Amino acid sequence: MNLRLFVAGTCASLLFVSLNSSRAHAQTPVDFTSLSLGDAARIAAKRNTQVEVADARVAQARSRVVQRRGAFLPEVNAGIQQASRTINTATFGFSFRGANGQPLLRPDGEIIGPVPTLDLRYRVSQPIVDLAAVARWRSAQSSTRAFEAEAVAQAEGVAAIAAVAYVRAERAQAQVSARIADSTLAAELVQIARDQLDAGVGVALDVTRARSQLAAARASLIGARNERDRSLLELKRAMGVPFDTPVALDDSLALLRVDIDAQGETVALKQAFLDRADVRALLAQEDAQRRAVSAVKWERTPQLGLVVDHGVIGKNADRLLPTYSWGVQLSVGLFDGFRRAGRLEEQQALLNEVDARLRDLRDQSALEVRSALLDLSSAREQVGAATERLQFAEQELSQAQERFRAGVSGNADVIAALMSLNQGRTLRNDALAAFENARVSLARATGTVRKLP
Repeated sequence: MNLRLFVAGTCASLLFVSLNSSRAHAQTPVDFTSLSLGDAARIAAKRNTQVEVADARVAQARSRVVQRRGAFLPEVNAGIQQASRTINTATFGFSFRGANGQPLLRPDGEIIGPVPTLDLRYRVSQPIVDLAAVARWRSAQSSTRAFEAEAVAQAEGVAAIAAVAYVRAERAQAQVSARIADSTLAAELVQIARDQLDAGVGVALDVTRARSQLAAARASLIGARNERDRSLLELKRAMGVPFDTPVALDDSLALLRVDIDAQGETVALKQAFLDRADVRALLAQEDAQRRAVSAVKWERTPQLGLVVDHGVIGKNADRLLPTYSWGVQLSVGLFDGFRRAGRLEEQQALLNEVDARLRDLRDQSALEVRSALLDLSSAREQVGAATERLQFAEQELSQAQERFRAGVSGNADVIAALMSLNQGRTLRNDALAAFENARVSLARATGTVRKLP
């Protein structure tokens, strides 16, 4: 029986059970009746399919560590062989002679046998000193840490995607509320126009205009509801939950605070270089690649091992005699056709690639942090401007309604003011959504998406 195969199979079984247990834990039902932006990000980081794929790669890397560690353990093989063979005596290279000096076998060779043999044997080999195997084991450990960091980076990425989807759903919900308010005002306008027409102080044209505006408001409401429902589907997809799962957003753009000061640029840049998961993943890859280069270099060192071969052999099972061989083996690789040099050059090139990607990612991180801070400042000013315009639009509508109720003017001014209010609400929702997106972008740039409230 192959002992290493048994150990590897046992580890694989335990790993399979552990992976299934973690997956079952990740798919535990969660309450989504009060879902915040941070909740959506954290749920996506646990349940998204891409995160499961990344976790599976981590499990593969850990299995490779087990395989590399197996080089330090004894290897045991056992076998049984029953055979029959013939021998040409000329292949001995010498001749057997009797007491009289005459050859016992023909000098030009003759066939001996067939000789049946039964051989039961086991062989144990144990590495004693193998610095290259140690280096490969450490390289596999570093690769595992790199895959774990990549899994964290993948979780951070899907969390950011879910956060952006949440903001879209927030905006869509705000648009539905705005269109409902527009429809309510349009319905009131129709009622006022009808009342004035019944009282003889209005004209039918005002009623027609009001009904047309009401129909337009209803059409906008239908579109807004469709956008809301689609955005909720996208949010569920980003979080990795079934599409029929009820989801209720706990956050609202109407309650969003824009007066909270963002962290300074220096602090944000430092946090990005230290906390970003993709930066840490590349740093782990760089370390793993350096160890891979070192492992190839250590292959030049001597390797020392112990070999034991023991068993019984005979013509049949009636008389089996024990035989054995053991020894200490020292091997040194002198020349391998420049294959080691080629692999070393390849690993060094991969290390240079990781270094270049790391420099580029740090520059990209600095760009994203500065851009997010600019967007955050600009969005805050846009919210102020949009809020001011909305206030003027509400004032304009109020004044137009007073004039219309007093019979001073028709409802054309009211409809124009209502359209201006409609646009003002949309612009304010867009500004608030831009501010929320800027917050998410800054959190993504600094690696703190899953820490959002």
